[in-house]
Amino acid sequence: MKELNIIKVGGSIVNNEERLTTFIKNFLKVSTPKIIVHGGGSSASELCRKLDIPIKMKDGRRITDKPSLDVAVMVYAGLINKTIVARLQGHSCNAIGLSGADLNIIPAKIRSGTEIDYGFVGDITPEDINTYFITRLLDEQVVPVFPAITHNKKGQLLNTNADTIASSLAIALGDKYSVNLTYCFEKNGVLRDIEDENSWIKHINHEEYIQLKDQGIIHEGMIPKLDTAFGALQKNVQQVHIKHVKNLSNQIGTTLTL
Repeated sequence: MKELNIIKVGGSIVNNEERLTTFIKNFLKVSTPKIIVHGGGSSASELCRKLDIPIKMKDGRRITDKPSLDVAVMVYAGLINKTIVARLQGHSCNAIGLSGADLNIIPAKIRSGTEIDYGFVGDITPEDINTYFITRLLDEQVVPVFPAITHNKKGQLLNTNADTIASSLAIALGDKYSVNLTYCFEKNGVLRDIEDENSWIKHINHEEYIQLKDQGIIHEGMIPKLDTAFGALQKNVQQVHIKHVKNLSNQIGTTLTL
């Protein structure tokens, strides 16, 4: 079975010129076929502050009202997405930026059944992802670049956690490819001590993850990231790594196992 690399890159990378340059350089070394999924929460938050739009978070997840959804679409599917595509094209890497609404690739449903009203936030069922068009693009050696924007098939765009999109794509494409899923950000991996860059943990299994979460070592935004990562492993995704952007093409980072 052909190998597929799905790489999720965080907002702290894509809104920093030096880090983005490092990411692009190392991404080009990754074997094809490959997919990028990106966030942009820090850029969206910055624009919200400039526009005096309140930023609301709960357990590392963004609560999205109409004004903040407009910001998310502009930042994620617009500026950041097209910047990444242009940078790839600048290195003769053929790429296309697609939101979940384009070609109906990633439909979602507005989150419901929770105590918290997350607003215009979409939840994905991997089986609903339109893998046909993705595989056609990959067959043509095109790199799809997905922002954290989906849609509900009724004309409404939705903000969806980029980690969730990456995990869902990995699961959906797992019957066609041997999928390696990598979460790429500005740390060396999952850290025991957030103040110590050298405290990264080489391996974490699911039982250890629960223990580290109970101890408060893993907290806030890292929790939904690891929840989606272990969810992918439970659905036959081959490998999941969390690593620094500079280590994208080597073995340094945190490896997750069941």
